[in-house]
Amino acid sequence: MTSTSTPAGLARFNALEEHAAFAALHEACASTAWARRLLAARPYATPESLYSASDAAMADLTGADLGEAMAGHPPIGRPRPGDPTSAREQSGMAGAAEGLKAEMLELNLAYQEKFGHVFLICATGRTGEEMRDAVKERIGNAPGQEREIVRTELGKINRIRLARLVEAD
Repeated sequence: MTSTSTPAGLARFNALEEHAAFAALHEACASTAWARRLLAARPYATPESLYSASDAAMADLTGADLGEAMAGHPPIGRPRPGDPTSAREQSGMAGAAEGLKAEMLELNLAYQEKFGHVFLICATGRTGEEMRDAVKERIGNAPGQEREIVRTELGKINRIRLARLVEAD
């Protein structure tokens, strides 16, 4: 594939110095192993090849790698101050009623106590009620089952964040 057929945002990402590309990837996903694997496979000819590499790297993450990735995500309903990414992704909770926000806080704490990490869901496009219902449903999962659901949700989040990184012209 010629460079003229590579989207401008992806071409910019491919051309970044290694440390800058690593920083951009690490901002998308806090797993060092995931970021290093994607960095090592540059350059990417298409956004789809980057997303496929992300999916493959996600599938290979160890439990510790997943833990590192999850640590980069604030609890649902409590985006980090000054973090436009988490605020945008969690916008479904922004206008939620105070009762729903309080319920979500309680559910987040119960979930974290059971599983040892934040409740992780691809919140983009979801309402506060949908996120509340998901945590209520998932809190009953076995730890191994929940870990794989988290892996899937994290993969969805990574794809959305990578798209924002490379598809901008």
